[in-house]
Amino acid sequence: MSAFAELMAYTRETQALGEIAGRLGWDQETMMPAGAAPQRGEEMAAIEAVLHARRASPEVADWLAQAEAPDATGAAQLREIKRSYDRTVKVPADLAKEIAKVTSQAQGKWAAARAAEDVAAFVPVLKEVVALKREEGQALAAGGDLYDAMVADYEHETTAAEIAAIFDAMRPGLVDLRSRVLEKPTPKGLVGEFDEAAQMQLTAKLAQAFGYDLDHGRVDKAVHPFSSGSGLDVRITTRTNKADPFNCFYSTIHEVGHAAYEQNISHDYLLTPLGRGVSMGVHESQSRIYENQIGRGEAFTTWLFAEMREVFGDFGIEDAGSFYKAVNTVHKGYIRTEADELQYNLHIMLRFDLERALMAGDLEVEDLEAAWNDRFEADFGYAVDRPSNGCLQDVHWSVGLFGYFPTYSLGNVYAGCLNQKMRGDLPGLDQELATGDTSSATGWLRENLQQFGGLRSPRDTIQNASGMVPDHAPLMSYLEEKFTRIYGL
Repeated sequence: MSAFAELMAYTRETQALGEIAGRLGWDQETMMPAGAAPQRGEEMAAIEAVLHARRASPEVADWLAQAEAPDATGAAQLREIKRSYDRTVKVPADLAKEIAKVTSQAQGKWAAARAAEDVAAFVPVLKEVVALKREEGQALAAGGDLYDAMVADYEHETTAAEIAAIFDAMRPGLVDLRSRVLEKPTPKGLVGEFDEAAQMQLTAKLAQAFGYDLDHGRVDKAVHPFSSGSGLDVRITTRTNKADPFNCFYSTIHEVGHAAYEQNISHDYLLTPLGRGVSMGVHESQSRIYENQIGRGEAFTTWLFAEMREVFGDFGIEDAGSFYKAVNTVHKGYIRTEADELQYNLHIMLRFDLERALMAGDLEVEDLEAAWNDRFEADFGYAVDRPSNGCLQDVHWSVGLFGYFPTYSLGNVYAGCLNQKMRGDLPGLDQELATGDTSSATGWLRENLQQFGGLRSPRDTIQNASGMVPDHAPLMSYLEEKFTRIYGL
């Protein structure tokens, strides 16, 4: 057996173990008894130790030195294996194990503190997480920028300075458009309560409408919606609220975007480094284009309006045009995951700046709540009313995902580029979407982006699909045009 074949066989086993670790995480969020958290922390630490040892094995270095790629795909596999190896060997095994243990336990403490509106209860474990992630970042950066090293885990070949430049270019236009919109009357909203079991029935129909394969996936409920898995086993979660069915439906469509990306990657790449989405920014481009440009578009909401009327009866909206405006209402609010398209990126910019300061040591955990509240009031014009609407609303920092938040807005930027190209290629798309048929749109994304998995770099993936170097201009033009029409600006 050649060095390349031996390395790929070894890597396949490592990838399979990584999927098992992911399944443990899924179970922790959906099925695990609350009292099992301490043991689950030990379990996660144990499997992380095994994974770290395999990824940092001297055998991998030997195989990489000897392996000859049989083709361009093989060369991409070697590139990704080397990138993973180089990252892994920089982080001491004991540190990787401790991070896995502490973040597993911190997740439960975050959920309890969030439910109790008690920041002080979360501060001690978050201090542990931040200290561990700073240590990891220093190891990865090897004298370079600590936060850049963290971003590279989620969007390689992108720096914090590049992200900051994009955000600085977007912020003035977003703030201006937001202020003009909020001067206008608010569109009429939904009235009444919406049965949660009925929401879940319609959410399953929505998932399938967007191409989610339930023979290789499932939909469950969780505090924080997420997607998990790859290849033949890709699971999603959503949440329900009797007063707000849009929360459920659009969380589902969003997570289906992630899941469909994973399900549609070529099975030739199954359990290899190319068999996952290439980056979180590209991943987010799929969830965002599913949720926003398609799911919140005027054509698709025509179909969704009829479906909701059939399931829930009269909910205070007279026609599809008014329903479209209700779906896209720009409103004051605190929660990132419930934010409209226009304001969402402002939520991300807040988190980006705060977590950069945390990692740089310019902001201490004890001061995080006050810093969050001050920044939120400055950006949005009103005060945070309680911690679950402020610094306790997101799970990310509890599980150590520093550097992750900016990829959400990068995903929006990428989605803007993709939507512009897709609309040009599919001039009759809206007629299909108005009947609930998303197959042309999802098929375009599958053929032009999703099937390739990690074959190309993130930027090349977007450029190959959209025909342009990633740029924020298409997103900003889309937002300006959409909300100008809705609000009669």
